[in-house]
Amino acid sequence: MFGDLASIIAPVFICAGIGFIWQKQGRPYDTDLITTLITNIGTPCLVFFTLHEANLKVADFGIMALATILAITGFAAVGGVVLRLSGLSFRAYAPSIMFSNSGNMGLPLCLLAFGEAGLALAIVFFAVSAIQQFTVGIVISSGSMSFEKLLKVPIIYAVALALLIMALDLKAPEAIVNTAQILGGMTIPMMLITLGISLAKLRITSLGRSVGLSVLRLVLGFAGGWLVAMVLGLEGVERGVLIVQSAMPVAVFNYLFAQRYNTAPEEVAGMVVLSTVLSFATLPALLWFVL
Repeated sequence: MFGDLASIIAPVFICAGIGFIWQKQGRPYDTDLITTLITNIGTPCLVFFTLHEANLKVADFGIMALATILAITGFAAVGGVVLRLSGLSFRAYAPSIMFSNSGNMGLPLCLLAFGEAGLALAIVFFAVSAIQQFTVGIVISSGSMSFEKLLKVPIIYAVALALLIMALDLKAPEAIVNTAQILGGMTIPMMLITLGISLAKLRITSLGRSVGLSVLRLVLGFAGGWLVAMVLGLEGVERGVLIVQSAMPVAVFNYLFAQRYNTAPEEVAGMVVLSTVLSFATLPALLWFVL
C-alpha cells in the first residue's frame, strides 16, 4: 500500500518541486505566458479530449456536476458562518474556503489514483468549479458580475462541445481529437510546475490566521466531500474523486483574484502556501482513505 501511495504522490511532489527550485534559482519563467496558454489552450483541450474519450454518459456528468455544486455551496455556507463568528471579511476569505486547487493538484492526483475514468470525473469537478469561480467567485471578490468576462472563459465552450457530442453519441474527427490530445498533454505537468513557481514566489503574512483558515479549508473540504458523497450515494471512483477534489488546498486563482480586487492578497497568499504545505503532509492519509 505504501508503494502505491508513493507512486501517486511522488510525481506531484517532483513536478511541483521542479518549479519551486527553478524559481529559487532565479531562472526565467514567464508565468503570465504559461498561465495564459494553460487557461486558453491546454485546459480546454484536456477537458474536451478526456470527456470525449472517457465514454462518460451525460447522466454521470450531471451527477458529478451536482455533487460539485452542492459541495461548494456547503463550503460557502459553513465558511460564511465561521468567518462571521470570527469577525473576518466574507468578501476577502470566502473564495479561498469555497474553491479548492482542483486543477493544479486535483487533476494529476485523480489521474494517478483512479486512472482515465478518475481523470474524466475530476475534470467535471474542475470545470464546474472553474465556472463557479469565474461567476460567483468574481461576484464575491469584486461585488459585481460581468457576463462579458464569463463568455471569454474557454473551458465553458470545451465542456459544452463535449456534452453535445456525448448527448448525440457522436465522434469528433480524428484530426481534432489528436490535436486536442497533444495540446491537452501539456496541461497537467505545466500546472504542477507553475504551482511550484507560485509557491516559491508567495509570502506568508498573519501566520496564525492563515494557519487557521488553511486548516478550515482542508477539514471542511474533506468533510463536505465525504458528506455529499454519502447523501448522493456515490461509491467507488465517483466517491473517491469527489472527496479528493473537495479536500484540495486553496486554489492559486484565489490569490490572483484577491490581488486584482485588493481583498487581502497577502493573507490569501499565505493561505495558498500553508494549505498546500499542509495538504502535502496529509495526502497519504487522504489517499489511503479513498482507496
